[in-house]
Amino acid sequence: MAVLEVTDVGVRFGGVVALDSLSFSIDDGQICALIGPNGAGKTTLFNVVSRIYEPTAGSVTFDGANLLALPAHRIAQLGVGRTFQNLALVPGLSVLDNVMVGGHARSRGGFWASALRLPPVPAQERQLRDRAMGVLELMSLEHLAGRPCAGLPYGTLKRIEFARALCGQPKLLMLDEPASGLTHGEVDELGAAICTIRDEFHLTVLLVEHHMSMVMAISDKVVVMDLGRKISEGVPAVVREDPKVIAAYLGAPA
Repeated sequence: MAVLEVTDVGVRFGGVVALDSLSFSIDDGQICALIGPNGAGKTTLFNVVSRIYEPTAGSVTFDGANLLALPAHRIAQLGVGRTFQNLALVPGLSVLDNVMVGGHARSRGGFWASALRLPPVPAQERQLRDRAMGVLELMSLEHLAGRPCAGLPYGTLKRIEFARALCGQPKLLMLDEPASGLTHGEVDELGAAICTIRDEFHLTVLLVEHHMSMVMAISDKVVVMDLGRKISEGVPAVVREDPKVIAAYLGAPA
C-alpha cells in the first residue's frame, strides 16, 4: 500500500521549471531514494511535501490525506518528519532541547496551557524529554545531551538533526542529504542506522543523497530525476544500468 503518492507535480519559479509532471509512490516500510544531478529538483520536491513550496500543478497524498489541502504546521502532526540539506539546529540550545523541539508538534497543550504550566503540560514535558533521551541513546548521542550544539563536529550535528526528526514520531521520514560532510566510515554507519531505525520505528523513508554506494546498498526503490523530470524508477540493480541515468550523471557520448 502506498504511503506517499506524488502525481503530476509541477513547480515553476517565474520562467524556471523546477518540477515537471513528477509522479512516483512509496509503499509502507520502503526506503526510497530520490537521486539526480545538482539542480534536478529533489529538494524542491521535499519542500512541496513539507508545504514550504506551493506546487503549480499535481497532487500529493500521504496516508490517504491530501497534503496540499493542509497548512504547513499540520504536516508534522500528520506524521511527516524531515531533515534539511543545511543544518537547522539552534546553536545556543542543548542537544536535548534541540531534539525535544522535534516532538512539540505532537503535544496537545495550547499556548495558554503551556504559558501557565497547567496540569497536563508538565507531564507531557516529562514524556517528551524521556522520548528525546531514548532517541539520543539510539543514536549514541546521550553523552552530549546537556551540551550546546554550538561547537560540535559537523557529523555529530547531522546525527542530532536526524534525532530531532525521529522525536516527532513520524510515519514518513524525509532525509535531505544526511551523509553530506561525513567521512566514509560515518557514511557506512549512517546507512546501517537508517535501516535499523526504519525497522525499529516501522518507518517509511524518502532519502535524497549523493553517496551512491549508500543509496544502492540500503534502498528498496530508486527514483532518478533530471531537470525536474523523472527519468528512471525501479530497484537499484535496474536503475544503475539504465542508459538515461548513466547519461544524466556522466553525460551522453558525443
